[in-house]
Amino acid sequence: MEKIIEPVVFLCIILAGYGFKRIGWFKQDDYRVMQKIVFNLLLPAAVVVSFMDNPHDMNLLWVALFGFCCSVIPILAIYFSTRKTPLGDRAFEMLNGSGFNIGCFALPVVQALMGPSAAVAVVMFDIGNSVMMSAGMNAVTTQLLRIDDTHPLSPEEQAQPLGPRPPRKILDKDARRLQRLANFRRIARNFYSSAAFMTYMLMLIVMVSGFTMPEWIGTTLRPLSNANAFCSMMMVGMLMDVPRSHADVRRVATVFGWRWLFAVIFAVAAWFILPVDPAVRKAVIFACFAPVGVFSTLFTDRVLGNARLAGLCLAFTAIMGLIAMTVINILLVV
Repeated sequence: MEKIIEPVVFLCIILAGYGFKRIGWFKQDDYRVMQKIVFNLLLPAAVVVSFMDNPHDMNLLWVALFGFCCSVIPILAIYFSTRKTPLGDRAFEMLNGSGFNIGCFALPVVQALMGPSAAVAVVMFDIGNSVMMSAGMNAVTTQLLRIDDTHPLSPEEQAQPLGPRPPRKILDKDARRLQRLANFRRIARNFYSSAAFMTYMLMLIVMVSGFTMPEWIGTTLRPLSNANAFCSMMMVGMLMDVPRSHADVRRVATVFGWRWLFAVIFAVAAWFILPVDPAVRKAVIFACFAPVGVFSTLFTDRVLGNARLAGLCLAFTAIMGLIAMTVINILLVV
């Protein structure tokens, strides 16, 4: 009974966030305020506190590498498997079928189900995952599909039956160089402007160097860390929406199918391949069932102008992921 209390509480918070939006307490875009609070304050604090409160060793670098592979493989598999799919559907599946919502979902759930000691394993997984979530996912999708993400695709462009539209040829060498430089700066800005990503990199340096952080840092950040679970679940609820057409249902179902196919594959691989303790492998399995990332809503809005549907995918996969993690925690005893 104790193993399902925390997940039920999380589910109630998600539903409360959605209910408050429906009755008008929250506006449609109020989640952006919560998003800034979580990503810039609460999540970095939770990451730092988890590293300070729990032991970690160099073997966990394998978890970071595994997290990176789990984020890269699906987006490439979806790209090669959807060559005859209309461009809009193809971009939507690539942006929402890969990457994991770790800091705002899996981290607080794993801490609740397995205790604070499991947090470091999930954070290490997210170090690899965040490379794609922060900027790599958008860069890979737009480059492979030859999409100009400075403006959303029009309905006519999204409906192209032959897939990606041909790139615009730039004959002038200086113009090509300036375009590459602009693309590099845009991608780099997505990385260094992410407080969560920069915190991950800092903690990775601390881990490799063996530096011991002063205790007062943990004492200061712990209240913010404790608020991460509640605010993250509330934000997921604020992002929830309902399908408006059969096309919405089809798109969400397709993304869900892709994500759970790879979740099962990666979970099996984590259990039998990762050279770490069983408790760490169990935490990584939880991470494999994490929902669509919040960054996916941003990138989907930028490419397709449809953040609402990405938010629907996030909320649906969050609820299903919460159920899956609860079942795994009951069945997989380490």
